[in-house]
Parts: sequence; structure tokens; C-alpha cells
Amino acid sequence: MYGFTPTDEQKMLIETVARYARNDLRAAGHEADEQKSLPKKLVSKGWEVGLLQASVPEAFGGFGERSAVTGVLAAEELAFGDLAGALAVMTPSLFVTPLLLAGSEEQKQTWIPPVIEGDWLPYTAALIEPSFDFDPNALKTTAVKEGDFYLLNGAKTFVPYAAEAEAMIIYASLEGTTRAFIVEPGDGVVVSERLKLMSLDALPLYGVTFENVKVPSANLLEGDFASVLAAMQVANAALAVGVARASFEYARDYAKEREAFGVKIAQKQAIAFMLAEMATEIEAIRLLTWQAAWKLDTGKEDACIDAYLASTGAADMVMMVTDRGVQILGGHGYIRDHPVEKFMREGRGFASFTGLAIV
Repeated sequence: MYGFTPTDEQKMLIETVARYARNDLRAAGHEADEQKSLPKKLVSKGWEVGLLQASVPEAFGGFGERSAVTGVLAAEELAFGDLAGALAVMTPSLFVTPLLLAGSEEQKQTWIPPVIEGDWLPYTAALIEPSFDFDPNALKTTAVKEGDFYLLNGAKTFVPYAAEAEAMIIYASLEGTTRAFIVEPGDGVVVSERLKLMSLDALPLYGVTFENVKVPSANLLEGDFASVLAAMQVANAALAVGVARASFEYARDYAKEREAFGVKIAQKQAIAFMLAEMATEIEAIRLLTWQAAWKLDTGKEDACIDAYLASTGAADMVMMVTDRGVQILGGHGYIRDHPVEKFMREGRGFASFTGLAIV
């Protein structure tokens, strides 16, 4: 038996995240997308909410314990505000959370405090590869043991803030198994020009190539990759739920106000049925995401299966919901003055976004 009633601490944190998402991220999202840049103050304010800090034990400079359930609740609210802003605020988690899950005590003591004890800093990670057959469990980026070092070779894409990164966690195949390495900027690490994508224009994403990059043996994370990947998948699912919910609520409210032939279009059967199906699919994937996060927190053996199902289901759901959000607005849905076209562009990417966030 399990339930998802949040604790008082979770309620306080999520309410704070939700206020920031609605009042700050949503208000800035359209202009940031148009200008292709997120204001630094906006990201800093989100960082000051303390979501990552609250998931790090005091021994490593934080003031809490990691909870995937808390993480997915917060990720949904952030994405409801603005997806690019959400990913920016969460970028340092890409570096810290894998250390919490798979790092040694020495690695945690060395690398986590500098990230979380001050202002937001561009610590990031690179999992996704520029290949049509990308598989996180069969990476083309390789690591080969050479004495006291590993040599990394390969290419990554969709790497947030790579051009200014203090350090990155790079995922590579070591003897056929995906492993994580802490890599600092240096010889052999080549960052491309900023990527131009269908969405996430406000978030700086880059390609990165590695040419015989020497990584000290001490920078190999000793833990298993499966739990890290599952944490990325539930994060991806939660973000998709947030974007879908944003599109649904905007379309619902529009339909309740817009009149055609003397009646509100929400009263039209075709519109009402679309809204009902959108709401149903959102709730189904939200519940599956919460269940997967709960299983991760409680160490259930099938947690990774639920995480995968949540992520793949969310990718289909968010595309359906955001497409219908545009349809319900009719011609207005295609105009950039309304956010539903932005939500649809973002929704299209979730099938490729696993690795951009982690909880």
C-alpha cells in the first residue's frame, strides 16, 4: 500500500516552487524564447528556492535528503511555468544527483559543496549523442583504461551550458557498460557553436566532442548507471506533465471564454471531448510518474521499468495534449502571442530529452 500525500515540508517547498513558476518563469518565458536568452536574475531566483540544496545531506553542504517524489512534484511545477527556465534552474542537478546516486564518499565531499553552497554555477552533464540510434545503454562515446587515466573519445549533443561549464559528468561506454566520469574543461574537450533547435531557444545547448581526453581514474563514478538513468526518465516524464498541463489549462480557459455562434466553444462536443481526453491522459501519466518516483525512493526492484514506462508514455501524451491545445485555439493557436504553439514545439522534443534533467 502506498500513497502520495505530501509531507508538510514537501508542501512548503512545492508551494514555493509553484509561486516562482507562475509568477516568474511563466511571465518571462515568452520573451526569453523570443530573445533566445534567460535573464540571469530569473535563473538565480529559481536557484535560491533551494530545490537541489534540499535534496543534499548536510554532510555535503545541503540541508535535506534526496527524494525522487519531491523532485518530480517540483519538476512538474517548474515546467508548467516555462520548460527552458526549468531546465536551466535544474542544470546543476545533472552534476550533483549522479554523484549522490553513484559517487564515492570522497567524490561527494570534493565535488558537491562547491556546486550548492553558493550562487547558481554551470555544472552540467552530457548523456545524449547525435545519432539516430542513440541508446543510453549502448553509447558510442567510449572510455579506455590507460594506466592511471581513462581516455574518452566521442560526441555528445544537447549539453546545457557546456560553453561555460565548470565541470561536466560525461557518460561513456567502458567495456560495454555505461559509466559516468567527472570531466573538467581542458585539452581535447571541444564545444560546438550553440545549437539551433525547434524549441528551448532560451536554453543554451551545445554539442561537445572528446578527443583522447585524459580523465583521472579517481573521476570514475563507481556506482551503477541504472538508477541514474531511471532518475532522468522520471524527471523527463514530470517535465512533460508540466508542459502538457500548461497547454491544457490555457486551452480550457480559452474555450470557456471564446464564443462561436452564440455559445462558448467549451460547450461544443468536439472541444469538450478533446479537453476531457487531455485531462485524462495527463492524470494517468502523472500517477505513473509518481509511482515510479516512489518506487525509486523505496528501492523497489521494478522501479526502472516504471521509470521507462513513465518517460515513454509521457512523450506520447505531451505531444497529443499540446497538439490539441493548438487545435482548440483554432487560428489563434498558430499565433506566437498565445503560448500553445510554444508548448507544442516543446512537446515534440520530449522523446529526445532524457538526459536534460534529473531528480
